[in-house]
Amino acid sequence: MTHQKPEYPPRAQLVTEKWGILQSLRAAQRNLLEIIPEIALHQPIVTGKMGKPWHMVMDPDAIRHILRDRLDDYPKSDVTKNILRPAIGDSMFVAEGAHWRWQRRAAAPVFSHRNVANLAPIMSAAADRSCARIGAHVGRAADMYSEMVTATFEVISDVTLSGDEGFDRAAIHRAIDGYIDSTARVSLFDVLGLPTWIPRPGRMLTAGSMKTMKAMADDVISSRASKGEDELPDLLDLLMAGEDPETKRSMNPSELRDNLLTFIVAGHETTALTLGWALYLCAFDEAVQDRAREEAQSVLAGRTATESDIANLPYIRQIIDETLRLYPPAAFLSRTAQKSDELCGRPIATGDTVMLPVYALHRSRLLWDDPDAFDPDRFAKDRKVDRFAYLPFGDGPRICIGMSFAVQEAVIILATILSRFKFTRVQGKDPDPVLILTLRPEGGVWLNVEKA
Repeated sequence: MTHQKPEYPPRAQLVTEKWGILQSLRAAQRNLLEIIPEIALHQPIVTGKMGKPWHMVMDPDAIRHILRDRLDDYPKSDVTKNILRPAIGDSMFVAEGAHWRWQRRAAAPVFSHRNVANLAPIMSAAADRSCARIGAHVGRAADMYSEMVTATFEVISDVTLSGDEGFDRAAIHRAIDGYIDSTARVSLFDVLGLPTWIPRPGRMLTAGSMKTMKAMADDVISSRASKGEDELPDLLDLLMAGEDPETKRSMNPSELRDNLLTFIVAGHETTALTLGWALYLCAFDEAVQDRAREEAQSVLAGRTATESDIANLPYIRQIIDETLRLYPPAAFLSRTAQKSDELCGRPIATGDTVMLPVYALHRSRLLWDDPDAFDPDRFAKDRKVDRFAYLPFGDGPRICIGMSFAVQEAVIILATILSRFKFTRVQGKDPDPVLILTLRPEGGVWLNVEKA
């Protein structure tokens, strides 16, 4: 009997009834997606109260207002800052206002097209090593999410820490995993809106590993400061040389450390997730996989993808874009209104929580045709997508600074892998989308591996 492909890839079970605080908290700690009401797929805004008033916004015009037009009136929420500060301090990902602006201006040249393109050989080398590891699994199943975590951590550690052999990469990897698994869960204190100075018990448990991670980063920065520049500077070299063109301010050691850790934490987890989900979706729809392989093999002719190939791999890029729509790594953004306002005709009071459930936005019945379906052609060159209806990297002035880096890495690795291997689903092992800090495939991405 032929194994039939289900109509849609795995979806989260959204809320269809009214919940109290404790029920909502239990759901949020298990899977943040489960607190999104099903009705959010059908409306531009949903309002409720859980400790204090909240509003979920799925309207592109209102989102443009929040992320671009009134940026300073909608800073990241205290819950978000409480979760992120233990690992990345007051880096540009957390900072607000003038403190964020000067850091962003100082770091912007680090991610220029030229600098990102110069780092592509590291991505190509990681793709080659990944293929060697995948090749050892031919004829059986392998967890491709775990493999993508390995590949992208090799990339981010090589582009940020090149030449720092004394740096314990395995230890920092363990610290990041422990932080995401334990510290990043929403606390009851967060839900009730208690002051941020009250310690959250769960976050105190991983303080030791965070301290160790920061100490290792401090050592690397100190060591690098005493060395001369290499011929091809890595991200840390560029960050250390960065200067805000307006204030002439450069980052001090603690600011360098916090931003370095931001790039390490965000720069491998999110791309690993994108690649893991993309490989699953290619196995889910083998016609998409065959078309992608044909493109990759035609362009690469047996070699590893490079930065110069990306323009010739449009369908691979479409698969990445559609993966980011269905399973955005940062699937839930939260802001706190600083002034009274109006969104979608609804009054917003100072102090209200304003949430952008990106997962629901990307599956809105008002914005997308057949939104739960996997269809890379949504992102074909002749198709128009409202930029504020599609937010895998956020948008406005705070759009992810590493977006071009992440896309370049994802296309290089995915094209190289699909040109050499064929993947099929393992029956009964489809991953469930679970959001804690990022949208992970629960149980991994187990796929059967064959040579292409």
